[in-house]
Amino acid sequence: MNLLRRYPITLALIALVLVSAFSPLPALVDAVSGAAPYDVELVRPAAYTASAPVSNVLDALTFLSLERARWFLIVWAIALAAWGAVRPGSARRRLLRAVGGIVALLLLAAATAVLPRPVVRLVPADSTLTVIDYHAHTARSHDGRPGWTVTDLAQWHAAQGFEASYVTDHNVILDQPTDEPIRLLPGVEWSVYGQHVVALGAVTVIDRATFNRDTPSMLGLFAELHRQGAIGIASLPEYWQNHWDDLDRFVAAGVDGFEIASCAPKAIAFPATARARVLELAEQHDLLVVGASDNHGWGKATCLWNLTSPSAHGYGANRVLVRPIALAQADWEPWTAAYTQPWLMLRGLSWSERSSWITWLLVILIYRAVPRRQGDPAGIGILARSLSLKVLKLRRPPEP
Repeated sequence: MNLLRRYPITLALIALVLVSAFSPLPALVDAVSGAAPYDVELVRPAAYTASAPVSNVLDALTFLSLERARWFLIVWAIALAAWGAVRPGSARRRLLRAVGGIVALLLLAAATAVLPRPVVRLVPADSTLTVIDYHAHTARSHDGRPGWTVTDLAQWHAAQGFEASYVTDHNVILDQPTDEPIRLLPGVEWSVYGQHVVALGAVTVIDRATFNRDTPSMLGLFAELHRQGAIGIASLPEYWQNHWDDLDRFVAAGVDGFEIASCAPKAIAFPATARARVLELAEQHDLLVVGASDNHGWGKATCLWNLTSPSAHGYGANRVLVRPIALAQADWEPWTAAYTQPWLMLRGLSWSERSSWITWLLVILIYRAVPRRQGDPAGIGILARSLSLKVLKLRRPPEP
C-alpha cells in the first residue's frame, strides 16, 4: 500500500499493460475482410522491442487522425500544465513545471515527425507476392519534407518491408527512377477540381486547367490517363470529403480503383461504413482497391502495406493490410484521443513488447523506491546496489 501511495502512476501503467492483454488487437487486419492475416509476419527489430515504450508511443502518435491529434495535444497540454501547477513548491517552481510539461509534449510531437528510430517490417510467407506502396512523395511535392529525396523515400520503404513504391509527387512527374534499395515506379498525383487522382505508370504532362473547371471536366482525366497508358486511382480523403455523391460518376468515367485506407492524417479517419460502400462499388465493377502510406517524409512508420499478385487484376489483385490502431481512428470521437489512443496502443502490444514495458517500469520503480544511504550517488550505481540488496537478498556491506 505504501508503494501504491508513493508511485501510483508507475503501478497504474504496469496494471494497464497487463489488463490490456485480455482484450488484444491483432498486429494487422485486412482492410477488406477485417480479418487478421495469417500468411504474413510483422517483424520487430531487437532495438524496437528493447525500446518498446518509446517505439510504441511514437507509432501511436504517428497514427493519429488530424482531428484526434489536435484533441490529443490540447487535452494532454492542459493536463500536464495542471499537474505541474498543483504540485507542491514555490509559485516559480509550479510555473516551470506547468510550462515544462507543455514543452515536453511539443518535443514529443516533433520527435514523432522527424526522429530516426527502429520500425517494424512486413514479411510475407508467399515470395510471389510483392509488398508495394501506391502513393508516396518526395521534397518535390509542395508539402514534402525539405531534402526528402528519392533515396530517402526508398530507404524508408525498404526498412519496413516494401519491395516497390510508386512516387506520386503533387503535379510533378518522377524523373529519377531507382532500383536500390527498392524499385521506385513512376507516377504522379494530379490535383484537379477538389480531387487528387493518383496516376500510376509512365505519364506525360497534362494541362490541369482543362480538368479543373468542374466535376465533369475533372472526370475526363481518367480517359486522358488511359490514352497515355496509365491507370487512375481516386485518392483519399478528397473523394470522401468533396465528391462523395459522385462515386457512380467516377465509375462511369473510367476510374481504375479507389484508395480505401491511407496513413495521411486527413484520410486516416475514413469510417468503416464509407469504406464498405466503396468496397461494394469496387467489387461490383471489378475495380482495384489499394492502401496508401501517403508518405511525405514526416513520420518514420507506415500504418499499412499492400500485397499485390502479378497474376491477378481488378478487385482481387491487391490486399491492403493495416495496423488496427490506424483503422480504429474513425471509431472514436476526436475528443477522446487523449485516453483512447494510449488504450489502443496497449491493446496492440505483442508479448515481447509487453515484457519490455514491464521491465522498464519495474526498473524505474526499483530505482525510485529503494532508499539511498548517505553518500550514495544518484544514477545507475544506486540501481545496481538496490537490485543486489533487494532482489538477490545480499547483505549490505558494513559501514567503513
